[in-house]
Amino acid sequence: MTGMQGWVTSNAGVGSPGIIYGTAWKKQDTEALVALALRQGFRGIDTACQMRHYHEAGVGAGIAQLNGVLKREELYLQTKFTSPGGQDLATIPYDPAAPIPEQVRQSFAVSQQHLGTGYLDALVLHSPYPTLQLTLEAWGAMEQLVDAGQVRQLGISNCYSLPLLEALHRAARIKPALVQNRFYADTGYDVGIRAFCMQHGLIYQSFWTLSANPELLAEPLFSELAANHGCEPPQVLFRYLTQRGAVPLTGTRSVEHMRQDLAIFDFELSSQALNAIDARLGAGVG
Repeated sequence: MTGMQGWVTSNAGVGSPGIIYGTAWKKQDTEALVALALRQGFRGIDTACQMRHYHEAGVGAGIAQLNGVLKREELYLQTKFTSPGGQDLATIPYDPAAPIPEQVRQSFAVSQQHLGTGYLDALVLHSPYPTLQLTLEAWGAMEQLVDAGQVRQLGISNCYSLPLLEALHRAARIKPALVQNRFYADTGYDVGIRAFCMQHGLIYQSFWTLSANPELLAEPLFSELAANHGCEPPQVLFRYLTQRGAVPLTGTRSVEHMRQDLAIFDFELSSQALNAIDARLGAGVG
């Protein structure tokens, strides 16, 4: 296991590893891959109570393989509440006709059963609702889970509107502690949202970081920095994000790539390198 994996602390006082293993699209391989990732040294796992893209019960089974080896408090575990619009009705884990707060409670109870845990380190709203009012209705139910000691912090995913994030932050009694977004050119690499997160102590989590950026990773800037540090271009991008206060997710199935991902904390990019990547991505966030 590589060092402390660059652990970071959110505005809620919750620590998480600097890189997290993502479990989307793993299906029947989820259990084996989660257990493999944990054995390689990952200590952060992301999932969702949504069968369309995740196998949450498989995540719990993978974690259970390390019972007696890995203590619960050594693991950062987060899942998501997914609204009916993001679910397949055949596998929805709650009553879609119930009020939103009851949907949140039912989904969370299923997550606890799947994951075999008394608490979650983070509960993430998988996507904003069409209106702020509905988003806050779900958020209020999530806040109650924090009040009950069942969730340590809250977050939101697929939130690409800075005004929406600002409005949620203003209105929420328990402020969002993390934002999890795709990291790609179509949203300008979330420069404004990442700056907001840094200003207010939210952790920005990036997903689709490598898959969405093959052209970026093929540029000389990344290959030259990789050569300088004896690593690969994906490691440079992941390390850049961690040094800028972000936490990348990786969903690799490869043992070799798992080890490379964990090894990003074995080197450090210079301020000149960070500034060069900032410029390439559109603006500085440091």
